[in-house]
Amino acid sequence: MLFNTFSFFLVFLPLALLGYFVLSRYSLRLSIIFLLLASVAFYCYWDITFLPLLALSICTNFAVGRSISLHHGQGRLRQAKLWLIGGLVFNLSLLVFFKYFDFLLSNIAALTGAPIEPIGITLPIGISFFTFTQIAYLVDCHAGKVKDYQPESYGLFVTYFPHLIAGPILHHKEMMPQFSEPARHVPHRGRLVVGLSFFTIGLFKKVVLADGVARFVGPVFDLHHQHLSMLEAWAGALAYTFQLYFDFSAYSDMAYGLSYMFGIVLPINFNSPYKAASIIDFWRRWHITLSNFLRDYLYIPLGGNRKSAFLRYRNLLLTMLLGGLWHGANWTFLLWGMLHGIYLIVNHALRHVLGGRSNWALRLGGACATFLAVVVAWVFFRATSVGVALDVLHAMWGGTLTPAMRETVLGMNRIMELGSCLWWLGACAAIAFFLPNAYELLGRGLRLEQESRLEGRRGNLLLGALLLLCLFLLSISETRGVSEFLYFNF
Repeated sequence: MLFNTFSFFLVFLPLALLGYFVLSRYSLRLSIIFLLLASVAFYCYWDITFLPLLALSICTNFAVGRSISLHHGQGRLRQAKLWLIGGLVFNLSLLVFFKYFDFLLSNIAALTGAPIEPIGITLPIGISFFTFTQIAYLVDCHAGKVKDYQPESYGLFVTYFPHLIAGPILHHKEMMPQFSEPARHVPHRGRLVVGLSFFTIGLFKKVVLADGVARFVGPVFDLHHQHLSMLEAWAGALAYTFQLYFDFSAYSDMAYGLSYMFGIVLPINFNSPYKAASIIDFWRRWHITLSNFLRDYLYIPLGGNRKSAFLRYRNLLLTMLLGGLWHGANWTFLLWGMLHGIYLIVNHALRHVLGGRSNWALRLGGACATFLAVVVAWVFFRATSVGVALDVLHAMWGGTLTPAMRETVLGMNRIMELGSCLWWLGACAAIAFFLPNAYELLGRGLRLEQESRLEGRRGNLLLGALLLLCLFLLSISETRGVSEFLYFNF
């Protein structure tokens, strides 16, 4: 089920809210179980085929986590470590098989010349997110950071529908305590207003901005990548840059708002990354929970920055390579991760050389260089193969049209309406660079005690409600069938 469908926000969401709050009057545990079942139904609506896999993953990790915590609490650290290794092997084996096995077979066949054909494994939706969430849980069990939780709370922690499909990657200490707080189970008008506001802003970003600019991407990357003018190549690359930005920003806003309606605050996962003044700043703003996961469970265990500069840079490169591979089984993702690893190394080296000096010129130059570097890397991220990415980059450098084609198509809208595309790019850039994001507009995770004051500002609320209603109606009018979020593929 998609957030941007009528069946979701006219049927599923009202029933889920009603059942959750009505049942909470009788039993908090019963309302948790109901929300767990609703989240499973949300997942199965898309494809029930992988429900057994999801159930196996949840049950196995919960049992393994219990065993790790038990042995750790009794001082049997060796046994706890063995259980942790077993849990990691289980999770990574599932991930490797479903996400990377066909990729490995294809590369083995290419290297050896053996007649090996991919077996056509279907990628279970959300497997990267619920696997990484549970790996972090097991590692924290081994570190003694996990309290004893009810199985339904753990099940809801993994399957919670606002995050299950495309994140954010959740941490148990941020989520599970919220499930058992009585105040979270009481319906509150302020929460519903704020949550619906986040959802509406996200819906507008998805169906109007992301889907609107998306039509300029396919002609460049999928159809005409071998013969592009310089303007066409840059238009396609920038169109994808903003499509991905608003698509992921939309999902993050909608997930945050939906969860807030239930009284549960998700971690912020997206914070205007194109306003970043450096690539380090970019990764503090883009997919924040993935960045935190890679830092806490990969970069720091590798040694982080505690040793020599060489090892620090090596750890950065390895972390970003694996971060790229997390997104998909393709050399393009590895090269995207490698580029960002190199960017981070250069950024840290420049910081060391500059010694912390900063002024407006350096910040402006850093912001422009960062955005340009991100656009170049997105070409690999979007391309279906390394060859396609190199074709587009070659065209961005100077165009790849033959002289005869150049004379024929000069000044014509050959593969897209360039005038319309430039208007879309200008509008998207103005919103991304100059307007506040949803968290700045509505407050960063408004706390329950602040919501009563929010309700008191009736004049501002009325104006805001009218503007949001206009956005909502515009978004509904622009909904053209089912349009998946791009991060569903990862």
